[in-house]
Amino acid sequence: MTIDEAWDILLKHEYKRTKNREILLRFFDEADHYVTAMEVRNAVGQDNPGISFDTIYRNLAVFSKLGILDETELNGERLFRMQCAIDHHHHHFICTTCGSTKSIPSCPMDMVTVNLSEYEIEGHKFEIYGKCPRCIKKQ
Repeated sequence: MTIDEAWDILLKHEYKRTKNREILLRFFDEADHYVTAMEVRNAVGQDNPGISFDTIYRNLAVFSKLGILDETELNGERLFRMQCAIDHHHHHFICTTCGSTKSIPSCPMDMVTVNLSEYEIEGHKFEIYGKCPRCIKKQ
């Protein structure tokens, strides 16, 4: 997702264009991995000391709710990243060390739904966790 696409979504849902939202969107546009809210605060707070953790967290929740950010949970902590530019259904491998991701083009739902023929599926999320090649080499 691009910053312009994110703004289109925000404005469509009547969210104002603010300096803090612009800062956060630019941060996520440059980030290539999942990050925690505290990592966002540490990164953007250096150049923007007036931005509060509450402001960051509220905006992360809005961005996630509107589909601008992808959200996952790892070790009990929420992690965020800009929604993929890939325009088809896919899943991710997520490195538990550095937060980098790799797209997985296939979906296991075809195998799972065979056993759920009488159920109404409303959605799903499939993620694989481990260490990426770069982090394995650092060990």
